[in-house]
Amino acid sequence: MSSSPLLQMNALRVGLPLDGAVRTVVHRADISIPEGAGVALVGESGSGKSLTARSVLGLLPQSARIQGDLLFAGESIPAMKPERLRRFRASDVAMVFQDPRAHINPARTIGDFLLEGLTTARGVPVAEAITKVTGILREVGIADAERRMRQRPQELSGGLLQRVMIAAALAAEPRLLLADEPTTALDVTTQEEVMAVIAEAREARGLAMLFITHDLELAAAVCDRVVVMYAGMTVEELPADRLRSGAAHPYTRALLASRPAVDDADAELRSIAGRPLSGFEAPDGCAFADRCPRVQDLCRSDRPQPGSTGDGTVACHFPHTFSPEEASSHA
Repeated sequence: MSSSPLLQMNALRVGLPLDGAVRTVVHRADISIPEGAGVALVGESGSGKSLTARSVLGLLPQSARIQGDLLFAGESIPAMKPERLRRFRASDVAMVFQDPRAHINPARTIGDFLLEGLTTARGVPVAEAITKVTGILREVGIADAERRMRQRPQELSGGLLQRVMIAAALAAEPRLLLADEPTTALDVTTQEEVMAVIAEAREARGLAMLFITHDLELAAAVCDRVVVMYAGMTVEELPADRLRSGAAHPYTRALLASRPAVDDADAELRSIAGRPLSGFEAPDGCAFADRCPRVQDLCRSDRPQPGSTGDGTVACHFPHTFSPEEASSHA
């Protein structure tokens, strides 16, 4: 695995038109994904995760305002000309969306959906494209691929449709996979199956991945690093295997504490006080201040900037500090 980043965001800022003015919806996103690595982006709804991912594909409105660095293999994505952006979307990056039924035309067959990108965008002969996509369908666990190609989306279950979406992404042979909560609408068993398919495909192809999810445990299980986002800002980044033991931001720790205890059915469920803020609602100080148990006056007046925690970063004026015993256990 190369140590140089395939995807790099440095202080990425996104503004969108809202009520007649450009409002900032992503204040600061700092994400680095090396070749072949998996990075999870987690946070509550409205934190800006999907907007951050869509900015990678250039799927924001033309009126969007982007500042900071957004680089793919050292090339600026916002600076790409239309023809380069089309090639980038067709061959370098692919996205698995949250709801496959919203992204597959119900009037056309599964085969039409899978073949279009190869035959139209990349000029692959039809027979060659059919052989390729039927092979990928089998690879992602869809039996009787030839029959499935003739079916329409409404004839397939949600789990099968999500596998079709994964197959479409893999058919493009991308270097980077964007997975935007690909298991949200699925039952627990199907979620595990779909994530296993994604993990196996990544390993076999050496794909880098940005995985957006609400599930911190799932993020830690399938990715190398975890980035936590709140109100349009990445507030913490750390190795996935240190998520539970090494989280320093009060928001990350609150998210972890709010998860049900699977080994104690009688344990009281904990919640985070207050409501999550969207990026355009973020105040001048720390956006988490009104919900934070460690808040002080400085938090309300000055927005914290990311600082190093050794093997990660945290944007907090008063991050959790570890006792000598905890620190030694993390070494």
